[in-house]
Amino acid sequence: MGDVTQMHFTTLDYVIFAILLVASTGIGLFYAFSGGRQRTTQEFLLADRSMSCFPISLSLLATFQSAVAILGTPSEVYSHSTQYWFLGCSYFLGLLIPAHIFIPVFYRLRLSSAYHYLELRFNKTVRICGTVTFIFQMVIYMGVVLYAPALALNAVTGFDLWGAVLAMGLVCTLYTTLGGLKAVIWTDVFQTLVMFAGQLTVIVVGSQQAGGITEVWRKAQNGSRISGLDLNPDPLERHTFWTLGVGGIFLMLALYGVNQAQVQRYLSSRTEKEAIMSCYVVFPCQQIALALGCLMGLVMYARYGEDSPLDKGFVKTNDQMVVYFVMDVLRDLPGLPGLFVACLFSGALSTISSAFNSLATVTMEDLIKPYFPAMKESRATLISKGLALGFGLVCLAMAYIASLMGSVLQAALSIFGMVGGPLLGLFCLGMFFPCANSVGAITGLFAGLIMAFWIGIGSFLSNVSNTDSLPIVNTTTAPTINSTTMPSVMTIIDSRSRPTGVQALYSLSYMWYSAHNSTTVVLVGLLVSLFTGRMKGKDLTPGTVFPVLGSLPFYKGKLSSVTNLEDKSAALNQEMTPKEGNVSRPQNEEEYSQEEVVMQETAM
Repeated sequence: MGDVTQMHFTTLDYVIFAILLVASTGIGLFYAFSGGRQRTTQEFLLADRSMSCFPISLSLLATFQSAVAILGTPSEVYSHSTQYWFLGCSYFLGLLIPAHIFIPVFYRLRLSSAYHYLELRFNKTVRICGTVTFIFQMVIYMGVVLYAPALALNAVTGFDLWGAVLAMGLVCTLYTTLGGLKAVIWTDVFQTLVMFAGQLTVIVVGSQQAGGITEVWRKAQNGSRISGLDLNPDPLERHTFWTLGVGGIFLMLALYGVNQAQVQRYLSSRTEKEAIMSCYVVFPCQQIALALGCLMGLVMYARYGEDSPLDKGFVKTNDQMVVYFVMDVLRDLPGLPGLFVACLFSGALSTISSAFNSLATVTMEDLIKPYFPAMKESRATLISKGLALGFGLVCLAMAYIASLMGSVLQAALSIFGMVGGPLLGLFCLGMFFPCANSVGAITGLFAGLIMAFWIGIGSFLSNVSNTDSLPIVNTTTAPTINSTTMPSVMTIIDSRSRPTGVQALYSLSYMWYSAHNSTTVVLVGLLVSLFTGRMKGKDLTPGTVFPVLGSLPFYKGKLSSVTNLEDKSAALNQEMTPKEGNVSRPQNEEEYSQEEVVMQETAM
């Protein structure tokens, strides 16, 4: 193959890109000097718990609609088919379960960090383990999610690589540090609209050039890119209805149920009802985002057919192919390529700003405040801003490290997905199984992480060795919103023989990773808890166990039930019960006042 064919931006394109940066910075400055001026940790980290449903829902979407997703989905559909579209089926339960199980528990406990729940349910050690795991996950990922799209853009357009990385990283750090969560949420809203506008523009113009959307669909059908319902139950198949529609549920739960970046948005809502409604509002937004990505892939196929720019050597990777397609379609329309660049980097900005803010929150709430309970509010706020600034600089450092990784870059992207499943399992173990104790929780978490890295890294290395010996196949990173938490690996299965033993484990569809790893945590955690002494009902902190099994005779009377808001007066009379000698109440007693709930144990 030859060198990548480069196309170049006009001055107008750069101006539109600059407007995105200026507007994002302006939103941060506005919230830095308005309202309470970010003088308290409550305002800086949780937007004073004053946000309404609409901005939260768009922010929930933007947080994991990363640039990797914007580039990955069209590439997946172009290279394979619309089978990936069935991922939308997982959004139903993937959002309903967080809305009616996770949000009520987190919101009513009035937490700031999701990992504080782990201390209330288990102990401080479990809380720290969860927090450190999350920090590792986000730090590794945020530099990659900034560098990867800049690299693709640079390869195809000559767009200055480090100029783009530095501009995005510094602007994002600035508005996150100055404006706090409120600025992050409102810039997410703005950036989501830019993302939709950029993708829609490419689809409309590309469809017109291909002869209309009907012609696009006809060419896709003739090229076998329109998929029917594949009910093959084989878990080794990369994409089927079961891997996408069922395996995707666990992926969505890891994202929208227990991830701190999303939980923090729920907790910033004015009321629990608005937090729940945000899950309902984000559902159609998710479907629109998925549809736009898939349609862009179909338009790509209508333009190139089987004669792809990748095969011709115009580009070297699938991500570059999407950028090449956009530049090819919009080359005669000055300004529109710049709109797509703004779209692409809006995805990056929204993801890394959420990372900065959530990392600052868990570091302050889980690693600093518990050890300095007498810290003044003004000092805590200043440290929180310093943490946001520090993580912004760490992001730039990680982007530089990503540039040195080469082929290891794909493995770095996979780490995000490897960690998400075990963390989901840890929270499920605590919420749904009252017998689970802290020893079981820690053992289960480490077992889940070991299993995740074993399968993930083993699969990656297996694919690398197979690629050296097998004919070249078209592989893609795991696309869409969920690619931000998924291993960017593809199982290469020899159609002549089915993998067995360890190879079968390595050949597991990446869509089952979250389900497999979270189940490992739960099973190991339960077994260890039974052997080391199950937790007794009297030792459970009220409100930390969701009564999903409360109707079963052998569980009755052993669960903490979620108290309705109307019943809070009775619950407030109950005393929070410490267990295993190390559960602390929230530092501020006012966190348990006003409209919060405390949960109460069910009687026999």
